[in-house]
Amino acid sequence: MPKVNGEILKWARKTAQLSLEDAARKIAIKDSKGLTAGEKLSLYEESKKDPSRSLLIRMSKQYHRPIITFYLKDTPRKADRGEDFRTLPANIDPSKDANVDALLREIKTRQSIIKEALLEQDEGDEIDFIGMIGQKADIFKSAELIKNTIAFDPLVFRDQKNHTTAFSYLREKVEESGVYVILKGNLGSHHTEIDVQLFRGFALADKVAPFIVINDRDASSAWSFTLLHELAHIFMGQTGVSAGNKFDNNIEKKCNDIASEILVPSKEFNSFRLKSNRFNEIANEISDYANKRKVSSTHISYRLYKRGDIDQPEWIKLRDFYREKWLYERNKRKERSRSKEGGPNYYVVKRHKLGSLVNVARRFADSGALTTTEAGMLLDVRPIKVHKIFETTKIA
Repeated sequence: MPKVNGEILKWARKTAQLSLEDAARKIAIKDSKGLTAGEKLSLYEESKKDPSRSLLIRMSKQYHRPIITFYLKDTPRKADRGEDFRTLPANIDPSKDANVDALLREIKTRQSIIKEALLEQDEGDEIDFIGMIGQKADIFKSAELIKNTIAFDPLVFRDQKNHTTAFSYLREKVEESGVYVILKGNLGSHHTEIDVQLFRGFALADKVAPFIVINDRDASSAWSFTLLHELAHIFMGQTGVSAGNKFDNNIEKKCNDIASEILVPSKEFNSFRLKSNRFNEIANEISDYANKRKVSSTHISYRLYKRGDIDQPEWIKLRDFYREKWLYERNKRKERSRSKEGGPNYYVVKRHKLGSLVNVARRFADSGALTTTEAGMLLDVRPIKVHKIFETTKIA
């Protein structure tokens, strides 16, 4: 069973800019006869005493590190984001961007667990489409290659009940091709939520266990586009983080164009013309067109702007309008959810966010390739709760 690494505990405390005494106070360690709280904490950092799960949870919150970090063998380096395809707002809080680093570390640690298990079980065959698309490859051919590789049927996608079920269909196709797709937008609590301006998607282009992470704080209508955008990065062999706001970057533009071509091909989009010049009617026309194709209204309005059908001020006005509308509808859903007793089942939601990772973890746990502790680390739950995830029926 993996043990907590005292050196990692010390490193996490120091990088959180906390002295022994301050950290001990924040994580609720008390003085006792013969030992101060700081001295007690020092025993954990020297690996002379094993911390309880509840203490690790408190450390995780105060040090702003996922619990999984404390089990690493070596002190982590600063998160390697790969390519940083983002343009950050000038007034961004550096501590908020640090949460992106923490999330990437967590995902890479979980990815290393599943990759090691795959290799140990002789299931570590390299996926041949990683890096298959070159940076100068044709957009239309690239879109067709991805669509054929994952056996994606646009008609089936559009025939789904709503944007969320359409995403589930697309996600299933991507996961069947060997890419793990996770929905995650925080470090375990609402206090560490990451804004989509900082992170919309992340691609880890490993040839054995490629991962895509989508910020589920974004509108669900945007998830499918983000998934295909990040999948394009993987087909190009690129590990990196995107925020969807760097339109002048050639690689980001290429991935956007590929995703757009898969969801709404240019030949089809060229026949779409606005019939009105009034804002509200334009907004409704765009939404009707987008909803039928299970893409976001913002995506369609941006393509109209690129084509010259609307000017930049109108595009910005539409973007903000759709954003405000989504926020209003999200808040209404939250209110309705709070009014219902119980709310959504935690394990059902958790399983939905983890995707195919759950079934792989279960298979390896049943075979002994993963310990319960490792499965818990992989699924981001306590070891005694792993079976709850395995037994929960997934969201359709």
